[in-house]
Amino acid sequence: MKPTIVLNETPSVLNNYLAEIRSVEIQRDSMRFRQNLRRIGWITAQEISKAMAFEQKTVTTPLAEAHVHTVAEDVVIISILRAAIPFGEGLLDIFDKAESGFVGAWREEEIEGEEVRVSLGYTALPDLTGKTLILADPMLATGKSLVKTVNQILKSSTPSKLHLATVISAPEGISYISKNMPMAFQLWTSAIDEKLNEKAYIVPGLGDAGDLAFGQKK
Repeated sequence: MKPTIVLNETPSVLNNYLAEIRSVEIQRDSMRFRQNLRRIGWITAQEISKAMAFEQKTVTTPLAEAHVHTVAEDVVIISILRAAIPFGEGLLDIFDKAESGFVGAWREEEIEGEEVRVSLGYTALPDLTGKTLILADPMLATGKSLVKTVNQILKSSTPSKLHLATVISAPEGISYISKNMPMAFQLWTSAIDEKLNEKAYIVPGLGDAGDLAFGQKK
């Protein structure tokens, strides 16, 4: 499997949702923005499931027994606050037996001429030892939030597998996580955009996903 799976390389209804979250007209409807992120979470979860281990089980129907294959991995979904909340909910809708957790990450105040710095705050994490971790962050810009979050997680437990779930990614961010992620990972993204601008925002991107989903911060 390729280290980066780009979902919009295969035409599907996913492209409808991507078009709507990018549109400045449709973005004005924050409820629809959140719902589209959730829908993208559903599609991303299904794609991730194809890379998981399955086991055969027998279930009893009203008429007979049926043999089915079900996911055989213990899944934990960690959402990076706050933009990942609706995206993470979409992942949880599909992996409905998964545990979940949250990490608060934000960009520190910008200093002209210096690189973007990321801080972590609130964390609520289940035990991840030996489990499959899906780390959700819709916008992969610099990649520093993802790397810093995984480093924090590894201080207390070690997952067996790491899937990074994003919606829109910048080439610079993909390069950064490829060089700095402290464990092997698989990246799942809906689209790879052109670049980061001088303020480290993804171009063409969609703007600030957290603000669009929940309103502007002070």
